[in-house]
Amino acid sequence: MAQHNELGKEGEKLAVEFLQNDGYEILETNWTFQKAEVDIIAQKENILAIVEVKTRSSIDFGLPQDFVKPKKIQLLVKAVNEYVVQNELDVEVRFDIIAIHKEGNQLNIEHLEDAFFHF
Repeated sequence: MAQHNELGKEGEKLAVEFLQNDGYEILETNWTFQKAEVDIIAQKENILAIVEVKTRSSIDFGLPQDFVKPKKIQLLVKAVNEYVVQNELDVEVRFDIIAIHKEGNQLNIEHLEDAFFHF
């Protein structure tokens, strides 16, 4: 289990660097509200990107983006609304997934914008 966490931490670090290189400003990492935890909150112009980082050591279990459950999405939506209100942000909120998977010694990063729809 420890190894999984390490891969996750490494994944988050990579995701942060990836976003920064793409012109995003990182506002928060591991931001928690009630039961929801948001991996990364980043902003680029008027877009607030809520980023869920999914790290897998293989893709045998399906695609990383299939791992976000509707219940989790509801929690995230609630948390993010709260964040926007607390910080009086005038932004458009977008939910992204950064999917990282290991192939041999290489980590592949995929940034999926608008990864899921919220209701």
